[in-house]
Amino acid sequence: MADINDLAQLRVGIDECDTQLVALLARRNSLTQKIGAIKQQTGAPLHAPDREADLLAARRQEAINQGVSPELVEDILRRMMREAYQNQQAKLACAAPHLSPIVIVGGQGAMGQLFTKQFQRSGYEVKTLDKQDQANAAAILKGAKLVLLSVPINALETVVAELPKLDEGCLLVDITSVKQAPIKALKAAHSGPVVGLHPMFGPDISHWVKQTVVVCEGRDHDVAQGLLAQLQVWGCQLVELDAKKHDEAMQIIQVMRHLTTFVYGQFLAKQSHTLAELRSCSSPIYQLELMMVGRLFAQSPELYSDIMLAQFDNVESLLAQYQQTFADTLKKLKAGDKPALIDAFADAKAYFSDSTAHFLTQSRSLLNKANDAKVLD
Repeated sequence: MADINDLAQLRVGIDECDTQLVALLARRNSLTQKIGAIKQQTGAPLHAPDREADLLAARRQEAINQGVSPELVEDILRRMMREAYQNQQAKLACAAPHLSPIVIVGGQGAMGQLFTKQFQRSGYEVKTLDKQDQANAAAILKGAKLVLLSVPINALETVVAELPKLDEGCLLVDITSVKQAPIKALKAAHSGPVVGLHPMFGPDISHWVKQTVVVCEGRDHDVAQGLLAQLQVWGCQLVELDAKKHDEAMQIIQVMRHLTTFVYGQFLAKQSHTLAELRSCSSPIYQLELMMVGRLFAQSPELYSDIMLAQFDNVESLLAQYQQTFADTLKKLKAGDKPALIDAFADAKAYFSDSTAHFLTQSRSLLNKANDAKVLD
């Protein structure tokens, strides 16, 4: 029969394994740093999707062969990959040296700083132009090959209209979350190449690998190819969309999501239960939901107000549909109409049908992490 001494001995064995794991992680970290240096010298993209897929498949099979959970192994590998990508950020390859020097208008803002540092890591000469620099704007912009506007949505048209005349071949770029009006404003102010970008991430990212950037054509799109190549070297996933299609998609993906999260956060703030009380008895899925709601309120109120206001006129009809859907559901609940609720569930399920299995797997991993975070608290 096993006793306490056996338990202690087994724990010693676990400690030894953990020590070996730390040493292996240190060795792997050293190797990934060397790989990053080679990528910087050769111009290879940070992210190699085929290599990543092959590596995961091979390690999953090895795990199965040795009686280890392949999901556990994949979770560990993905976490190590994320760390590796972060470690490879110090110096990055320069895909389009002809775009230097670059001027970031609004370079002191959070997103402006993010782009400034990233361009500098790739060896570009970067200047910034902010409100206090207006008197020297012409000198700062002189000779610029790329001017990137990182300013609030509601200020963009005014800012771009006040820019001194740019060189004909200068690429003018904006990174707002709306694209039709900004691209129109850029084209009106500058006769040269124009492109609209929408980085689908905020300034708190640890690296750019797998981050989505939506690209909307403006004018002379071939001139933008160097910038797009640079984004791909950094590991970004580019999605090219017509500006109108982009704005319509953002009404659902971004504006409606922010609006509903904003309203739900206000609703919670008016309840008698404290956040600590709600968290103490929440399931992993609600814990995750609270995290995402809290994430919005941890960020800039000006930014999110601008995003919601920028497209409110266009999204008003969607809000009406949303309110009607809510009202219809409430009506079914009040009537105790279970068959009608089941039918409504089936209709929505049909929309998600092709992705339900994938979403279930992905969400399970997120829920486990949310639960781990709750335990650690």
